[in-house]
Amino acid sequence: MRGYAALLALATMASAPIAAQTPASPQNRAEAVRIIAGLRQIVSPNGLQSVETIPIGGIDQVVSIRSQDLRNPVIIYFHGGPGFVEMPLDWWWGRGWDEFFTVIHWDQRNAGKTYTASGPNAAASLTPERFQRDAEEIVQWALKRFGKRKLFVIGHSWGSMLGLRLAASHPEWLHAYIGMGQVTNAPESERRGWAWTMARARADNNAEAIRALQAIAPYAAGPGPIPVEAIMVQRKWLNHYGGAAWRRPGGDFEAAAFTLAPEYSDADVRNAFKGQAAVTQALLPDVLTADLSTIRTLKTPLILLLGRHDINVSSEVAADWFATVKAPSKRLVWFERSGHHITSEEPGKLLMTLAAHARPIAARAGDVAP
Repeated sequence: MRGYAALLALATMASAPIAAQTPASPQNRAEAVRIIAGLRQIVSPNGLQSVETIPIGGIDQVVSIRSQDLRNPVIIYFHGGPGFVEMPLDWWWGRGWDEFFTVIHWDQRNAGKTYTASGPNAAASLTPERFQRDAEEIVQWALKRFGKRKLFVIGHSWGSMLGLRLAASHPEWLHAYIGMGQVTNAPESERRGWAWTMARARADNNAEAIRALQAIAPYAAGPGPIPVEAIMVQRKWLNHYGGAAWRRPGGDFEAAAFTLAPEYSDADVRNAFKGQAAVTQALLPDVLTADLSTIRTLKTPLILLLGRHDINVSSEVAADWFATVKAPSKRLVWFERSGHHITSEEPGKLLMTLAAHARPIAARAGDVAP
């Protein structure tokens, strides 16, 4: 008994200072953000943690940079949408990336911190061509900023259109192109999404959904742009049945993470999606009529990351394209518990995949830290 009592006393003494130092629970956004920022602070002497405003496409655009070692390869994340932002989600699903890469998140024009910096853009500048030029400029800036010959681009959803087109036109800039939720034949993806959703609605005897989906039929059938209103109806019910996030009604489960992003000020949180409606009206109808499956040859390695349950941007359509495309090397990785939100649905496997299959390509080029 004396031995047990001694151990108990020792344990009590050891835990008392820890308990005494336990901080109070955060009472507001600022306090919560400070905790997250402290946990994420990069202290490596070879590292960098920065938010930078740079001139791109005639306006100020904003990037975040995180790296434990700047000798590692650079990876730029092209976010989805158009008009969505993923920089403020990085704290939630991106832990560990900065150990293997110098990670750049870019808020595109009319979105997130770039909206805060530059305000709304004129409608004339909200074109696929302007966004494509922005993407090219951001890559050129990063190559110069970090003294690299090549880097990685990872494009998600809408960002995968920018990324694939960039890979086709400027393979000399890339170690590899990494497509996630890859858009290829967009009209076919839309048609399959409508059919999948209608089948779920009928199986569910959901009269409201059936009426709404029938009202937009035939959906994505013609050569012209799809009306935004029809797209929103398709997406509403597709999300309802888990076609975007596997077994979840849409991507709202990520929403709270935006409000806790250390890179985002209160103004950034308010502004994050103020420009999305304009971008949606300007871009989405034409974007969803694009057919990138005509790109059959790439001169840079290709890595495709597909959620098995992604109906939002059909992973089946992307896999069909992957089977036909020629590249110096190519790899398809399936995420069996994911829809369109691989970053949040399987973040561990995503990081392991990037470390195992992307980083070695840079290593063979001598672009990694010793």
